[in-house]
Amino acid sequence: MWRQLALVFLFWSVGPGLGQAALPADAVALREAADPALQAQLEERLEALHLGGSVEAGQLSVALVDVTDPDQPRLAEVNGDAMLYAASLPKIAILLAAFQRVDEGALTLDDETRDLMTRMIRNSSNSAATAMIRKVGRDYINELLRSPRYRLYDESLNGGLWVGKEYGRGSAYQRDPLHHLSHGATAFQVARFYYLLEKGQLVSPQSSREMKRILGEPAISHKFVGGLLAEAPQAQIYRKSGSWRDWHADSAIVEHDGRTYIAVGLAQNPSGGEWLKRLIVELDGLIMDAPIRTAGLRSVSAR
Repeated sequence: MWRQLALVFLFWSVGPGLGQAALPADAVALREAADPALQAQLEERLEALHLGGSVEAGQLSVALVDVTDPDQPRLAEVNGDAMLYAASLPKIAILLAAFQRVDEGALTLDDETRDLMTRMIRNSSNSAATAMIRKVGRDYINELLRSPRYRLYDESLNGGLWVGKEYGRGSAYQRDPLHHLSHGATAFQVARFYYLLEKGQLVSPQSSREMKRILGEPAISHKFVGGLLAEAPQAQIYRKSGSWRDWHADSAIVEHDGRTYIAVGLAQNPSGGEWLKRLIVELDGLIMDAPIRTAGLRSVSAR
């Protein structure tokens, strides 16, 4: 059933009149990297976690990408193109926009800016995120996300990353055009963000490395971090999560014993945080049980 739904999403995304040429090259590469064996294993693990019904109900979206060899990724996903409210997770889009501004010479990467970006990501500081939105320019963020270069929000992929409100009180200034969310994401587009980051294609290789450093050393130990590090404390996690009321999200690049993978989970349920805590352990097991094909990218500190 889930594979059939994924095929419907794929046909709709690249469907008649569009074709794969209409999608960004990396999106096509990830779509073509769909791995039937990994997909079947993901679905089996979700059933074992008693989350199959939540997937069917649209309450859970998951993307898993093995990028141990970044030129030969392996993808599995459920509800990958479903856009959900993602709370603080889209702060990664503010991070991208800030580094793009720095690259353009419109923003200086001084100690204050670096501190704001670090607190925005590692501590999920709302005040730091709002300060960065104002530094970058709130209209600029979504323009960049929709730009031909990135298309991290794309109507042909049912949306993606979106930041249409400051992180605090006040009204949204620009809801996304498809779903009218103030802070939204799809699992597939978030996975694309991390895939581009891992390949050094967000802004520049140097900027990608800097962004990945900021995503490292998360200060909040819940969901993916709490679940995985309890089982594999040696794993390195580069991560951004989000929570608000019944919406829970997490996303990460994980480096573990020579393997590198991207994990994304978006949930709409009061128990969503606990779902993601258990889910990451199962996703890690899928990757660690697979035959290794090549050494992945080394950790940031070793680069």
